[in-house]
Amino acid sequence: VVQDRIEAGTFMIGTAMTGGDVLIEDAIWEHNRPLLSKMQEMGVTVTEEENGIRIQSDISKLRPVTVITLPYPGFPTDMQAQFTALMAMAKGESTMIETVFENRFQHLEEMRRMGVHSDIMRDTARIVGGESFQGAEVMSTDLRASATLVLMGLVAEGETKVSKLSHLDRGYYQFHEKLVALGADVKRVEEEDDEN
Repeated sequence: VVQDRIEAGTFMIGTAMTGGDVLIEDAIWEHNRPLLSKMQEMGVTVTEEENGIRIQSDISKLRPVTVITLPYPGFPTDMQAQFTALMAMAKGESTMIETVFENRFQHLEEMRRMGVHSDIMRDTARIVGGESFQGAEVMSTDLRASATLVLMGLVAEGETKVSKLSHLDRGYYQFHEKLVALGADVKRVEEEDDEN
């Protein structure tokens, strides 16, 4: 079975955001080319190895970029939310242009609670990055936003609580367990009427 390029990409971005060094096993370069190209443009070290793709990042060297989502084989709209989180890590002004779906920047409203500076004008989001982020109570609005807010929680100071994780479970298998295996301080708790 071919690897899921969106799950692979989510872990690639999580690695870059946290200044990590992670091998994404079974990731296929050709399937992830637009994402990898933009990550390299930002200053992330991307290496194709025999059994996957290695991501290495120095957060202090991340540079702002402009990204336009497009149907395959262009930059995937399902990586847009995660990539805006990476953009928030780079000092300077980045631009995300969403051409595939309307109203797909709802995650930025939640990211603002954590200290992300962004402006949205129709299909374009401007993200001013390089600031520190504070943990907050945030709510996922869709599948990709869920993963994005969890990743933001990894780089924010203090505690972040992400609610409505039922969205996350539709597209990621054992997401938090995989993060914990990589060294993340994250746990899943269940409360009445809501999964967190």
